[in-house]
Amino acid sequence: MEFTCPSSAYVHIPFCRRRCFYCDFPISVVGDQRNGSNSAAIAHYVEALCSEIRLTESLGERLKTVFFGGGTPSLLSVAQLNQILDALDQQFGIGTAEISMEVDPGTFNLSQIKGYRNAGVNRVSLGVQAFQPELLKACGRSHTVEDVYASIDLIRQADLENISLDLISGLPNQTLEQWQDSLTKAIALSPQHLSTYDLTIEPTTPFGKQYSPGEKPLPSDELTADLYRTANQVLTAAGYEHYEISNYAQPNYQCRHNRVYWENHSFYGFGMGATSYINGDRTARPRKTREYYSWLEQQGKQTSPLGSIAEVTPSDVLLDTLMVGLRLAEGLNLQNLAQQFGEACIAEVWKCLKPYQQVGWVELVGADNTLLPVGSTLPEVGQLRLANPEGFLFSNVVLVKLFERFDQSGNNA
Repeated sequence: MEFTCPSSAYVHIPFCRRRCFYCDFPISVVGDQRNGSNSAAIAHYVEALCSEIRLTESLGERLKTVFFGGGTPSLLSVAQLNQILDALDQQFGIGTAEISMEVDPGTFNLSQIKGYRNAGVNRVSLGVQAFQPELLKACGRSHTVEDVYASIDLIRQADLENISLDLISGLPNQTLEQWQDSLTKAIALSPQHLSTYDLTIEPTTPFGKQYSPGEKPLPSDELTADLYRTANQVLTAAGYEHYEISNYAQPNYQCRHNRVYWENHSFYGFGMGATSYINGDRTARPRKTREYYSWLEQQGKQTSPLGSIAEVTPSDVLLDTLMVGLRLAEGLNLQNLAQQFGEACIAEVWKCLKPYQQVGWVELVGADNTLLPVGSTLPEVGQLRLANPEGFLFSNVVLVKLFERFDQSGNNA
């Protein structure tokens, strides 16, 4: 089995002012007064992160994408961001890469965001989540609506021209009218990219201890579906391409880094809680600070540092390819699937998915990019995709059926 050589790196910056009520990410809370310029904890973490980067073997490809996620990466000082990028460049090389950074409203000033741009950041993702003060307060966000507009102004003053906004639907007591208002206000800011995430209730979070999905004050299943359909209608009407289940972009502004995941390519992962996917091995770092530092110390003592935790099986690769590829609007290339997994296997995939073509959730596209009628045989050349938006909306139902069929044993692929 052949795997792509990684040319992308995810870097996890775990620090936040506070933990949002829905958040299950591996983070470390530093409070409202701490940031990279005055926090020993952040400075120590950056040193450890750079050590991990230096311990990781380069497999020969220069980095084409780098993504700083969190947490709140905009709590880093400019010097610390430069320190991490220098370590990546020295170890792997950074070409004309897309360098993305998650930033939170109210956590940076003009000098800081200009410094990020000068360091190489050319794409920012602003965590807006909602444009209603009551919803921001309800989900524990540390910023205000005024912070959102001020932050956009600073980003534009810094001449950063690739801006993404994050919004969340399905918040407690959120109405369809509020969601429409958030979408309208987001569009008015003219970002190049928008991500619209449906709230996921994780059991260990404050929301998970308070609420149950589908029960008040969370939206009903019917309202959740209406929120999703509304985002699709409003954003596509405004000229945004719905290119992935939760993501919309103006032409030529799709997130190159996230497409690495959706196309199931290899990537490096660095930092607390990060996962890498290299040569078919997935390595998950510990999610807690002390355990991460202990793990990193052990890796430094090994002859072959950063060894794998779990090797994926052919069945795992198939399921991963189907799961992430069906998130994309273009879906899966049938010729590539057959070459990688065999025609018999792909015939079984279609046997599993064909009933969903009857209800309008799954589509076949021919070699000439035309939609094939229901009942068509599986073409050798073409695409297998979920219908937009109904197939996207019910993607979990489709994926569960695939997992039931192909996760029985390792020899199904």
